Amino acid sequence: MNKLIFSLIIVSVVAISCEEDDDINTRNCDPNVVISTKEYKEAPKDGLTISNATVEGDSLKISYSSSGCSGETWELKLIASEGILESNPPQRNVRLSLKNDELCDAVISKEISFNICQLQAGGNSVLLNLENFDDRILYEY
Repeated sequence: MNKLIFSLIIVSVVAISCEEDDDINTRNCDPNVVISTKEYKEAPKDGLTISNATVEGDSLKISYSSSGCSGETWELKLIASEGILESNPPQRNVRLSLKNDELCDAVISKEISFNICQLQAGGNSVLLNLENFDDRILYEY
């Protein structure tokens, strides 16, 4: 009888722990943030210029521009390589992937924001190396 009660307690604790961990890892994380070395290398790389990037809380705000007609059909994703560069703080390579099928010559400037909670890399901060942006971005959490 004691073994049965002990087993039930252990199973209950494990089940509760798993649910809490799942909530922490997925809370408000952006589905347009992808962690994949394959996608980092192969996702669309249509031309864009990044003029500014800042972190506010768990949000990465990127100001960018590209040529096009209106920018309404652009498809954007923030893609991170799976590898974490070991340093203090650790670093992640990330890039803004743009798929742009618009064939106009106007230069359109926009701003986009991503919830980057899934880019956390242990500790309490990570440096983001954003492709096409000269400065490293410190994300503290």
